[in-house]
Amino acid sequence: MSEDIPHSLSPQDCLVAMMIAISASDESMRTSELVKIVSAVNHLPIFADYDADRVSIMAQTVFDLFEQEDGLDALFGMIRNDLPERLYETAYALSCDVAAADGTLKEPELRLLEEMRYELNIDRLHAAAIERGARARHLRA
Repeated sequence: MSEDIPHSLSPQDCLVAMMIAISASDESMRTSELVKIVSAVNHLPIFADYDADRVSIMAQTVFDLFEQEDGLDALFGMIRNDLPERLYETAYALSCDVAAADGTLKEPELRLLEEMRYELNIDRLHAAAIERGARARHLRA
């Protein structure tokens, strides 16, 4: 793993890691997904003081974890350690937006979203509302 990773991640690092993870879950990071991640980091208030250069560090972290047998478990362990519970739904919402950015949800993305709901203990009704909002924002004419 990269030497630039502190022992604990900032909440923003965790959010970025979740977005990268959902984008990389189907082994193909589409331009629309990357644009969505960069746009979130550049425009959302939660990232106001975030160093955008850390996005590449977090991407490498996620890629390194995905190469390990228990990498996904390790990723969720980091997220649960370093992301305040009040931001779990934010992480899920950002992940849904990235997953929906290219207009299609592939099976690996759906499986990872399901795992995120479970690992972050996202209420089913809340998850459905978040998913519905992402779908509505990313419909094509």
